[in-house]
Amino acid sequence: MVSGGGNRRAWTDLPDALRARVGEVLGSPVVAASTQPGGFSPGSADRVVTADGRRAFVKAVSASVNPHSQGVHRREAEVLALMPDGLPIARLLGAAEDGEWFALVLEDVPGQHPALPWRPDELEAALDAYAGLADRPVEGPMEGLLDPLGDDLPSGWSQVSPGDRLALPDDLLAWCSERLETLQRLEAEAVGLVAGDRLVHLDARADNLLLRADGSVAVVDWPWAVRGAAWFDPLVLLINVRLFDPAFDVDAVMVRHPAFAGMPAEAVPAVLAALSGFFVVMGSQPPPPGLPTLRAFQLEQAEVTLAWLQECWPG
Repeated sequence: MVSGGGNRRAWTDLPDALRARVGEVLGSPVVAASTQPGGFSPGSADRVVTADGRRAFVKAVSASVNPHSQGVHRREAEVLALMPDGLPIARLLGAAEDGEWFALVLEDVPGQHPALPWRPDELEAALDAYAGLADRPVEGPMEGLLDPLGDDLPSGWSQVSPGDRLALPDDLLAWCSERLETLQRLEAEAVGLVAGDRLVHLDARADNLLLRADGSVAVVDWPWAVRGAAWFDPLVLLINVRLFDPAFDVDAVMVRHPAFAGMPAEAVPAVLAALSGFFVVMGSQPPPPGLPTLRAFQLEQAEVTLAWLQECWPG
């Protein structure tokens, strides 16, 4: 099971000038740092403490390692700067830059990632957090910044032609090949089904969640934010649940939890089709610079998503 890992840099690997600028953002120099594992960024991820005792979370990336990742960090800074108050997130404290390096300085949320396989109580808390994020419409400057989910829906079957060799086990490849036209139709239908005016994180996974001591959850890593259906993130999170426990009764969760209120029944196979296409197509590509494990993780997600799709296949 690939749990992440993008060749993390340690705090001490960052340029002195960048570390000094982080201290300027925080109003005091950093005197201690603890590197955080997990995730897929090729940069750093550190919980830091300043000389005056202030705590923060800092993640930095170099354009020379992966130029795309720096753009991702800059986008996250734009999104977080416009986030309304009262959301279960880590707040942006500022940003620091030194030549090819760019760092986000964020509120440090005391907590840890949910246990894997998922525990029912922690899943409940995570779904509560996503329901809280989608409690009100996206408005004002945030509405102008965020694209509609239908425009950015992860998908891929439309790019596949009969006979394409995809990085899937032979039995799954045959199943998908026999149903390619239906997969493409479902994927197209998903675009309309996910429309909405609510805040969507678009990357719901355990490693993007922090469980606080009081049992509440904070949602972190916001570069992909869009606006769409309130139930989209909760549905994506259940893929992560099944990834680590295929026998978990996600159907019962969807029936019971209010995060799925208003989700049409046809949305499940349509969205699973779209996401499986994204995971299959991306997972079949060469690894991007600095992210050696990403493709394997995408293929793991492809297989679990397709397994779920087979269970709820229309007709």
